[in-house]
This record gives sequence, C-alpha cells and structure tokens, in this order.
Amino acid sequence: MRILHTMLRVGDLDKSISFYTEVMGMQLIRRRDNKEYQYTLAFLGYGNESEGAVIELTYNWGTHEYDLGNAYGHIAIEVDNAAATCDAIRNNGGKVTREAGPVKGGKTVIAFVEDPDGYKIELIEKKNSLDTEL
Repeated sequence: MRILHTMLRVGDLDKSISFYTEVMGMQLIRRRDNKEYQYTLAFLGYGNESEGAVIELTYNWGTHEYDLGNAYGHIAIEVDNAAATCDAIRNNGGKVTREAGPVKGGKTVIAFVEDPDGYKIELIEKKNSLDTEL
C-alpha cells in the first residue's frame, strides 16, 4: 500500500495551480473537467504520479470559498533549506506564515506557508545523516 494523493477543494483553480506550480515548484500532471457533475480535477506533484504522492485540487464549479474547519492540519514537504525556500516562496508572491526555525522542543527546522485558499504547508528541512532527533 502507499498514499496516492491528498485532495483539497479550491475556490479558484487557476490561481491554485499557479501557486503550486510557480511558487511551490510542482508540475501539473493532469487536469480533467467533468461537465455532467460540474467539477474540475487537477493533479500536481514533484514527479511521476506512479512513484510518489500528489495533490489533487478539486474545483466544484460555482463554489469560490470553503470553510476549512478546525480538523485540517497541513501538508508536509521536505526541502533542502527551509529559510532559502521561504525566501523563494515570498519572492514569488507566496505567503510565509512561520519563518524557518527549530520545531518547539526539538532540532528539526520547519517553516509554514499558506496557499491561496488558506491551506497550510509545512516545509521540513532535510536532515543530514547524523541528525536523528525531532
């Protein structure tokens, strides 16, 4: 078994695709309209969908906003350098909500950014092989 994708409902599909491709560096893998049920799906990721998990963006035609609720946490993405990634995201128009720094009570360097719909994305800095503690 493996995780295939995480689905997020979005209010402006083109804006979300731009964020995930231009700001987060993902590739648009595929996109499909369903005219009968009035929705569009877009799948984005960092590589081949058969080899890793991707994000599915779902746009229900005519719905431009969602209540995210209080159960959703975040999507986590590994990066080489969290501070440099925050700078690049900010320079490309993205919103950094927590600057890079160690997680509370640990050593792992993390940061948080937010997509156009308010979904949180955690950036986790890749550990060198000597780091084993959170």
